[in-house]
Amino acid sequence: MKTFPLTAAAILGVLMLSSVNAAELKVLAGGSMTASLKELGPKFEAVSGHKLTIHFDSTPNLIKLATAEPFDLGVVPADVFKDAAARAKFAGAPANIARVGYGVAFRTGAPKPDVSTPDALKQTLLKAQSIATLPESAAGAYVLKVFDRLGIADAVKAKIKVQTSTGAIPQAVASGDAELGVFLTNVLIAPGVELAGPFPGDLQQELVFVGAVAADSKDAAAAKAFLDYLKTPEAVSVFKAKGVTAG
Repeated sequence: MKTFPLTAAAILGVLMLSSVNAAELKVLAGGSMTASLKELGPKFEAVSGHKLTIHFDSTPNLIKLATAEPFDLGVVPADVFKDAAARAKFAGAPANIARVGYGVAFRTGAPKPDVSTPDALKQTLLKAQSIATLPESAAGAYVLKVFDRLGIADAVKAKIKVQTSTGAIPQAVASGDAELGVFLTNVLIAPGVELAGPFPGDLQQELVFVGAVAADSKDAAAAKAFLDYLKTPEAVSVFKAKGVTAG
C-alpha cells in the first residue's frame, strides 16, 4: 500500500484538536538533538497547548531511563532500540526523525586541519595534542570505532579528553582545553569553533534518531502529535538550520 506524508495543514489540524485536552509530556531525547528540540519544543507547545519536559542524555543513560522511569515518548538514537528491555517500553516500531554525520572541529583562528582523506584524518589525529569527544554515547562509540579502523586507537587513547555532555565538546575546543573535537557535525556547530570537515570516504556514517510513543504513556495521542509535528516543514527547516537532516 502506498502511503503519503501528512501535509502541514493536516498535522496542524491534529495539533489543534489535541490541544483540547492539554497534556504534560515527558520526552527522552538524545543529547545531540538538544539544539533542535530546544527550539522546536516551545513552538510545538505554542500551537498544541501541550507542555514538554525534555530530558537529554547519552544512549546508555537513555536505555536506563526508559527501563526505570515513566515517560511519554522518545526521540533517541536508533541504538536505544537495540536493547530489548528498552525496546519493549515503546509502542510499535520507531519512525526515523533525523540523521547527522560525523566530523572534526578545531578552534577558530587555528590552522585548519586536513581531514580530506582517511590517511589525512589519521595523521591529523596523531599530531593533535588532545581530542574532545563523548565516549559514553552511541556517537562516541562510533568515533572510537573509527580510531580503531584507522589503526590509531592505542596511540590516541591518552589524548582523549572525555566530556560529559555533547555541548561540552565544542566548548572544550573553543576554550583551548582540547585541540580537536570529534563527534557529530551538528554538535560541532558552535561559537569559537569551526568544522575542519566530515569524516572522509567510507569512514562516514550517519547516526539516525528515531521517535516512538511509550507503551505506557497516558497521553499517547499528544505524544504522537509531537512526533507528527517533527515532520512539518517548520520542523524540517529548524533541523536544517541546526545542521541536521530530517527524516
